[in-house]
Amino acid sequence: MVKRLTVLDTEKCVGCQLCMFACSRRFGEGGFAKSAIHVKSIGGVERGFAVVVCRACPSPPCMKVCITDALTLRKGGGVILNSSKCIGCGRCVEACPFGAIFWDDEANKPNICVHCGYCVNYCHYGVIKLKE
Repeated sequence: MVKRLTVLDTEKCVGCQLCMFACSRRFGEGGFAKSAIHVKSIGGVERGFAVVVCRACPSPPCMKVCITDALTLRKGGGVILNSSKCIGCGRCVEACPFGAIFWDDEANKPNICVHCGYCVNYCHYGVIKLKE
């Protein structure tokens, strides 16, 4: 069965951003530059945090606007990026209704979640999970 990353309960998120570090580290990088998941404040500790990640759309708008066919449908929803086809136009970022495609300034290409679940291992609060 195909799995996808799911946000279970943002109320539990403390904003530690360990999921973001883990995602970047998956690419051998430190920091947040390569992260395909983002945790952002919606008003600090008092108001909480939002966890933004690809929702694995069954008919992804980002794929529909890609003029080079660099994005292909991932089994189970979402997309897979073929970096060699990507020209860095940014249309996919603009098309995502959830703001879940992030930009890698160094590569001039998008960072899109591949639903590997690596980040889940670092979320000690049960905010995210890899589900079928």
